[in-house]
Amino acid sequence: MKFILNNEDIETELPSGMTVLDFVRYHKDLKGTKIGCREGDCGACTVLVGELIGDEVKYRSMTSCLMPLANAAGKHIVTVEGINPEDGSLTPVQQVMVDESGTQCGFCTVGFVMSLTGFCLSGAENTQAGSLRSDAISAVDGNICRCTGYKSIERAATRLSDQWSAASGQSVPTYFRSISNRLRQLIENGRPPATEHRPRSAVGGGTDLYVQRPEQMAEAESRPLLYDEQLRGIRDLGDTIEIGAAATVTDLLESPVMQSIFPKLYEHLKLVSSTPIRNMATIAGNFVNASPIGDMTVWFLALDATIELSCISPRVSKGETRTLPLKDFYLGYKQLAKQPDEIITAIRFPKPAGDFRFNFEKVCKRTYLDIATVNTAISCVVGDDLNAGGTPAFQSVHLSAGGVGPIPLYLRETSAFLRGKEPTEETITAANDIMQSEISPISDVRGTENYKRLLLRQLLRAHFVEMFGI
Repeated sequence: MKFILNNEDIETELPSGMTVLDFVRYHKDLKGTKIGCREGDCGACTVLVGELIGDEVKYRSMTSCLMPLANAAGKHIVTVEGINPEDGSLTPVQQVMVDESGTQCGFCTVGFVMSLTGFCLSGAENTQAGSLRSDAISAVDGNICRCTGYKSIERAATRLSDQWSAASGQSVPTYFRSISNRLRQLIENGRPPATEHRPRSAVGGGTDLYVQRPEQMAEAESRPLLYDEQLRGIRDLGDTIEIGAAATVTDLLESPVMQSIFPKLYEHLKLVSSTPIRNMATIAGNFVNASPIGDMTVWFLALDATIELSCISPRVSKGETRTLPLKDFYLGYKQLAKQPDEIITAIRFPKPAGDFRFNFEKVCKRTYLDIATVNTAISCVVGDDLNAGGTPAFQSVHLSAGGVGPIPLYLRETSAFLRGKEPTEETITAANDIMQSEISPISDVRGTENYKRLLLRQLLRAHFVEMFGI
């Protein structure tokens, strides 16, 4: 594997499953990147990952504790040592953290600095939250400090956004200017020879596998999928929208195709984990994880999505594929309608037409950076019901829910009931009765059975409030 670590060209034969965190700390002695939770929650291990796209290098913050070394190949990995000025001065990000007393004990400060540096390197045209100030604060949504005092850090982020134009050009050393050419040469000279050997296991962003099986993954020979060009991209195919299986949640956020369909895209996806995890987590990975509360699974169930499955076994032709409705993918708890040597290669959903509306709701113990207690999504097309003399009614409805059964649920009976109905109080009440018969929540650490039933009832009403104001 070849990549650039700060200003150093790296070539290593260490296991591709080793985490970037362990590589930089134990093999390069760069101790600025801290070991915290090793689950992607605290952000103390945050690094920047630069990818050559066209003639420019695009940087995203990622948690190095969950990042396999394989995903560093052909990239620019930046730790805090890599942004420090050679003359010993402070960068604009470091300076505002000092000025606003945002440093505190120092253990988690590095993560905040790297996340805010990533904000400085992002173009102003990529504003997602609506303003640079909001984007600056959102940039540190994956950094949890143990010393509290978040207001000082927010002030630092706000101040940084106010001086963004100047800070963006001074936030990193001058060697960054040569990275695009160096990456291009590295990629051109570093392509591995063609081989028929293909590992039977695969890993995308690693945001779940490295939490569940860190030791096993560190030694595993897995096929890296996150930067597989054949599995990336979001395309409008006319009647359908196609999403590459390796597309991340951030890719959805930045996609003009998705933005044109979902006006509240940022508002909804902000509820999904944190910026560094959204930068790594793949859509297909969320599906295959088969969590009953998978946010993106619930999202795409409500879009009546289908998935394309392809075989990665050396014994089978690379082009052999099949399609399956996502709602038929889950057979039982963590049981999938998938062969061991199959991977998801694409996700497709019908391109919305007419008066299309969509809503996503999620309740968890923390508003952000937390898994759901209950989540739900709905898509619908509203038109004129001819039988009702032109009264607006549902032409089509797809409703899903998570946390209320052993699998992510597509609520078939409730969806069928709502089609042709008017969005009224009576419809909500009747739909809830049917919905309650379709779910089977259990009591656990996130809440009792009755609490989850109550939550879903209220979230069903929230769908109608958000979409119709009733």
